[in-house]
Amino acid sequence: MTFIIHGATGAQGSPVLSALRNAGHDATAAVRDLTALPEGVTGVSVDLADAAALTDLYTGTSGVFVHLPLADHAQAQLQASAIATAISAARPARVVISTSGVVVSEPDSPMQAPADSPLATLIREVTDSGVSAAIVEPRLYLENLLLPVVQGPARAEGVLRYPLPVDYPVSWSSHTDVAAVAAHLLTDTTVTGTVSVGHLPGLSGADVATALESVWGREVRFEGITPDQFGELITPLFGPGAGPVVGLYRALNTQDRFVVSAARSAQQLLGLQPRPVSEWAARVAQ
Repeated sequence: MTFIIHGATGAQGSPVLSALRNAGHDATAAVRDLTALPEGVTGVSVDLADAAALTDLYTGTSGVFVHLPLADHAQAQLQASAIATAISAARPARVVISTSGVVVSEPDSPMQAPADSPLATLIREVTDSGVSAAIVEPRLYLENLLLPVVQGPARAEGVLRYPLPVDYPVSWSSHTDVAAVAAHLLTDTTVTGTVSVGHLPGLSGADVATALESVWGREVRFEGITPDQFGELITPLFGPGAGPVVGLYRALNTQDRFVVSAARSAQQLLGLQPRPVSEWAARVAQ
């Protein structure tokens, strides 16, 4: 049997595929474009809105890793429903869903995904199917700091500009940290429900700047900017997609932290710690 990894050529799915393959597991990349696959990787072309084809793909598999791609609300709902329908029909041995940074475990939080969102629909329908499932719930990705408008000034001017206050604690994690948790959950079915990923205690902007400073060998200071200022920086990169990002940081700025619950953390549930920011920076941000 094999594991099916959606988005296996992207930032989230690729490290999950690698983690499973490196551990000796059979894993198949489920992607739109097979030509983007590295040599030696088994892949299959998929349409996330085709429930019948997904059912055939999932049948008899050891597990499925899912994260919904960026799409408009209507298309994302179609994809969520098709995936959930296929999982219910095919009944793979395990399903792991990444929230891609969206909160799903804090109903009283303004950061919680709306109940009618595609992600909430997917999680609810997969849970109701009775198939063994776990939800991977990261907060902010360290890879956000690699955006040219963030990393460039940090490297050139020693100023890390980001749309949060300097003392705002965040449970940062890397794509590799999230993949390690996802791969663990795909192969260990003893933990179900939501597993949150990220540093505990949360790291402030000043903490992150200090970690980068230790790797780059130059002074780095954190400078909090407003979400609207951040929007001006990223609009040339994201176009209309910058709007939801700005909205996220506006919402985050109404809170005093963005930190995972210790009780739901990968640290407590799985014994997995995220890598130190300095280690991540030394490997990725050189």
